Amino acid sequence: MTDNASQLHTIDYTIVGCYALIVIWLCARVSRRSPDTDELFLAGRSLGPVVIGLSLFASNISSTTLIGLPGAAWEYGISVANYEWMAGLVLLFSAFFVAPMFIRRGITTVPEVLERRFDPRLRKYLSGTSLFLSVVLDTAGSLYAGALVLMLFIPGLSLGPTCAAMAIFAGIYTAAGGLRAVAYTDVLQAVVLLIGSALLSGIVFAQFDFDWSQITAAVSAEHMSLIRPLDDPALPWLGTLIGLPVLGFYYWTMNQYVAQRLLGARSADAAAKGAVLAAALKLLPLFLMVLPGAMAAALFTDLERGDTVFPRLISEYAPPGLAGIMLAGLMAAIMSSVDSALNSASTLVMVDFVKPKKPGLSPKQIARYGRYTTLGLMILAAIWAPAIDHFPGLFAYLQQAFAYVTPPLVAVFAVGMVSRRVGANAAFWGTASGHLLAAAVFVAAQLGWHHIHFTVVAGLLFAATGVMILLLSQVLDNADTATIAKPEQLPRPSGSVTIAAAVVVLATMLVVGWFW
Repeated sequence: MTDNASQLHTIDYTIVGCYALIVIWLCARVSRRSPDTDELFLAGRSLGPVVIGLSLFASNISSTTLIGLPGAAWEYGISVANYEWMAGLVLLFSAFFVAPMFIRRGITTVPEVLERRFDPRLRKYLSGTSLFLSVVLDTAGSLYAGALVLMLFIPGLSLGPTCAAMAIFAGIYTAAGGLRAVAYTDVLQAVVLLIGSALLSGIVFAQFDFDWSQITAAVSAEHMSLIRPLDDPALPWLGTLIGLPVLGFYYWTMNQYVAQRLLGARSADAAAKGAVLAAALKLLPLFLMVLPGAMAAALFTDLERGDTVFPRLISEYAPPGLAGIMLAGLMAAIMSSVDSALNSASTLVMVDFVKPKKPGLSPKQIARYGRYTTLGLMILAAIWAPAIDHFPGLFAYLQQAFAYVTPPLVAVFAVGMVSRRVGANAAFWGTASGHLLAAAVFVAAQLGWHHIHFTVVAGLLFAATGVMILLLSQVLDNADTATIAKPEQLPRPSGSVTIAAAVVVLATMLVVGWFW
């Protein structure tokens, strides 16, 4: 730890300090609005497409991504990038079919969609599950990943206090400025992330003289392939086909943590354009984070854990100044993910649980209680974050948890939007049955009773839950279906959005074909 820390120079600390001051200044400017409910949770529904797109990208490219993607690529190869380009396709789907529905209905939280389609039980079910994932996975995972790197560069730091310090910093400005502070600081953080990652990626490529033939000679062909065999331990092709779309749909459409940017859009067209911009940006992690991690397999053969690849690349190759930019990028990643998760979790608590029970609360009271909730959730995440150190790897911790928890939620959302004949009872008990099945499959995996890859499990759980909901709809009382409204006419995205989406699809096909 001391050797790594000695490689940081005054200019590095200066860059990190300047970044922190800029974030504080920007948040202070935004926080002067003294936000009420709509401002705190949805930025007054005034976000434009560039802010939405960059904020979506920054909140997703968290410290868990900066640590997890290169680490997984170092250990297994570039197939981990399938999560990224598949996310782009899901975002395009959302731009055309989901975001317009959200904007037209004027909802504040995604679970409201399930309440309007079914009943309040499904709203609270989705909201409670999303809260759990937001605190235990998104927020705590980001704090842990950030602390892991900072401890390697700054001597004397320990895991628990470092997680707590970062949580306090992000929690305070999130509580003060709400989604507008989150979104605007995300724009800054997206720029820092892209610049820092691009510079580090260029330095790693330079170790091979920018010669692709040297890279392919040094790194095995399996490591440089996106589509892997069915028995691949990292990501088999079947998991990419049936599992990643399910996981991506939850993350980019149903997850309040991400969807809140779409909900805060000033119009359906702005939401669609922002989603397309984010989809285009999702092609970059393959080149900026995944390929450098795969190339590191030829550079570093003495690592015990993949989670240390990113900090090792910085300590070995980043010159004075660049190390500071990369650490600022890391801080940007931590802040963008933690602030997003805290703000969305607070929104879910206040709008889906507190407000229905206390409808007499004024908007300013809800906003005040929302700030208190943000700080409380911050404490919970900071307490849990150090426990992640006991899991085998950060990326596996995140993805496996999502793979077992989210497919039943995606199934009920999909069935509810596609079928107009399924009632609330069938939807609720079908979703609960899906989670019971998921728990049984998870326990069976831990006991060694099956070795099905978790991405394949995600696809199977989605299908099984959907079938159970449809079967239950035949036997349970579905009298409430008579009250379901007919499908609404949604606004179509503009021609420019359609053209941009087609370009992103074509670029994705070219990238996947090249690295097949």
